Amino acid sequence: MVAELGLADTNGILSLPWIDPVRTSAGLGWERLYVSTQAELPYRSSFCSARTHQLILHLDGPVTVRRGHGGLGSPRRVPPGGLFLHPAARDLTVELGGDLQTVHVYLADEAVQEAAGCKGRVELAEELGRYDPLIEQLVLGLDGVLRTWEPAARTYVDHLSVLLAAQLARYHSVRPALGWPGDRDRPGLTARQLAVARDVMEARLAEPIPLADLAAAVSLSVSQFSRQFKASTGETPHRFLMRLRAEAACRLLRSTAMPIAQVATRCGFSHQEHLTRVLRAQSGITPAAVRRGA
Repeated sequence: MVAELGLADTNGILSLPWIDPVRTSAGLGWERLYVSTQAELPYRSSFCSARTHQLILHLDGPVTVRRGHGGLGSPRRVPPGGLFLHPAARDLTVELGGDLQTVHVYLADEAVQEAAGCKGRVELAEELGRYDPLIEQLVLGLDGVLRTWEPAARTYVDHLSVLLAAQLARYHSVRPALGWPGDRDRPGLTARQLAVARDVMEARLAEPIPLADLAAAVSLSVSQFSRQFKASTGETPHRFLMRLRAEAACRLLRSTAMPIAQVATRCGFSHQEHLTRVLRAQSGITPAAVRRGA
């Protein structure tokens, strides 16, 4: 089994004594990314390279930042929503000029290379203060998952990490690729691949299903599977899975006297309230109403 990414896979910034994490992905089993949200105080320090790419979203500010390798470059005033991107395998010297709230995302290099899907390596750029609205929303989405973590969200987290890796590889590399490989993929899964993916989902409704397991079942990479699944169904794998879970729950509610809380866990929801939220979002109805035949 692949070990999750953790603090040991970062470049050490989060281990500084004056940085105070509020929530992290430690212990959640995420293999390709590590996420941490925290308050940072002003500092200047140097860090060794890491095997992960470091992405920092500034939640407030503006704040002055300088970066470099050993020495420091010119100061840059970074507003809220600004990004700090530092590629894997490079040392870093950084100076933070004021108090700051941040979300750090550390992404495994193999996720970026897989998302690129092209011959040769994709090299990410060093960036400071750049604004990318999609990356901002993806990082905030990951932080939102940390706020209300439920094991059933595992497939959703994998989907966010695929999107994040693809956006970084496509728009934040040193030499952006022409003729993006993903544009040449066939438009969707074959009927057999879709049936296999659905069978895996239905067989493991009660489990958190990593996206990698679904991709492996149809002999695709995670990024290929995500793109082609949505092309075939119009839905992300996570949304499709949640719909299957909701349909299974409704069948049990109508055909058995099983307690609603037990129905929820049997169908892959974290608890009864989770099932209630999903049914309301999908069809505007509650589990109790389904049971009554309303």
